[in-house]
Amino acid sequence: MKFGELPLDQALGALLAHGQMLGGRRLAKGHRLTADDLAAAELAGITSLVVARLEAGDVAEDAAATALAAALAGPGAQVLAPVHGRVNIAAAADGLVQLPPAMVAAVNRVDEALTLATLPDGQRVAAGEIIATIKTITYAVPAAVLAGAVAAARPMAVAAFRPRSFGLIATSLPGTSAKALEKLELVTAARVAALGGAFAVAPSCPHEAGALAAQLRSVPGDVLLVAGASATVDRGDVIPAAIVAAGGQVLRLGMPVDPGNLLVLGVLDGRPVIGLPGCARSPKRNGFDIVLEHLAAGLPVDGALIAGLGEGGLLPEAERPQPRAVAGAPGRVGAVVLAAGRSSRFGDGHKLLALWRGQPLVAHVVDAIAAAGLPPPVVVLGHQADAVRAALAGRDVRFVMAADWADGMGRSLAAGIAAVPDDWDAALVCLADMPAVEPDLIAALAAAAGDVVAPVWNGRRGHPVRWPRSAFGRLRQLAGDAGGRAIMADHVVTEVPAPSAACLADVDTVTALSALGG
Repeated sequence: MKFGELPLDQALGALLAHGQMLGGRRLAKGHRLTADDLAAAELAGITSLVVARLEAGDVAEDAAATALAAALAGPGAQVLAPVHGRVNIAAAADGLVQLPPAMVAAVNRVDEALTLATLPDGQRVAAGEIIATIKTITYAVPAAVLAGAVAAARPMAVAAFRPRSFGLIATSLPGTSAKALEKLELVTAARVAALGGAFAVAPSCPHEAGALAAQLRSVPGDVLLVAGASATVDRGDVIPAAIVAAGGQVLRLGMPVDPGNLLVLGVLDGRPVIGLPGCARSPKRNGFDIVLEHLAAGLPVDGALIAGLGEGGLLPEAERPQPRAVAGAPGRVGAVVLAAGRSSRFGDGHKLLALWRGQPLVAHVVDAIAAAGLPPPVVVLGHQADAVRAALAGRDVRFVMAADWADGMGRSLAAGIAAVPDDWDAALVCLADMPAVEPDLIAALAAAAGDVVAPVWNGRRGHPVRWPRSAFGRLRQLAGDAGGRAIMADHVVTEVPAPSAACLADVDTVTALSALGG
């Protein structure tokens, strides 16, 4: 490929190197110059242009990126359409990214003109999430360079989660709290459900090897989960001893992942047995999640796998004795307004269209966002979408329709997060039925240092809540009526004092609206 400045009479058919105004039109970089373009340039007094010209044997940027992507996309991965020399590879299903060792570096060493960036090996992804991007740096690459990159490529894949059944056994000691067991069951059920699995709870048994061994032999399920009443600290302890007494084998005691160090891995009659670390009682991500995800994806889990988890095993937001680093304030923050719900408790009519101080409820929230100086918000529509859209006529907003809004707030929130512009570093999730929320509070939440940021009034957290981009992937996976509360447990939450109780005052009923006063 030849790159450089050419006189107009030699530039026909060349690719414009940089965007430029010609004859009142802006031509994008990479535009193939026509006779009309060159005539317009001459009229503008331009005598030469910086261009790129492909030579024999060159492969154009889009074709090169597409060819490399095709060599990289393995099972569970799909190649998306090229745009300006970039081709993305997306996950075709929920699952775990699988990368051949050292492959990414091998591709990138071939030539600087072709680049490959991927998510880490083992990363959990949702269907549609980008797992790799290929960018052709120049407008074309020699065919030999492309051939070298393709030869270095190995298929990356997404191991899709598959339906599996999990049985949970909890052991107890005198004084073991029934409430703690109930929480354990709820947290574990949520983990399994998020992976598409089935979940059953066996009766609790004493924290004693013989009793647990009998339970292990009788509980159904593809995978057996054991939550001990006390931590496992030796292969002679209750859970490892019970696995052996039941006729099984202990493959690994402990794992190089924090939190999650005290996990036990065993096998009984071909079924994995997982002794849960104590942190598995919390919804925060820990080493148990990594093991659970591999099992749900049908990937082998053995002592060698666990031994290899130390690199990257220091998980975010682990509870450690040292003070945690506090994230700084994000760059660009925008707002997502959830306005898709049916408002069934409000009675006749749509509550978001009800008037307060002469304006529909939803309009107050949008106006507060504008007054706080945030960019035009993303407004999620669903129930009576046209009416809500009309209520916001004349206001600078971006609408997105949540096609499955009736399935619960989780899907509406997921749709809103999916529509967040690429240049937002964080999103403030606002409820459309909180008309009294103060612009000053919104501005303070947007500007605060921290990861997740929430307002607090008299010890109670309210809305809106600011989410960092790092949480967007999990927010896009929400379903049913689940909001972000469970995900919040995996983050350090910065609390901003609210100026009033308005951050707690969502309007669900006509009575609640009347209580706001005029």
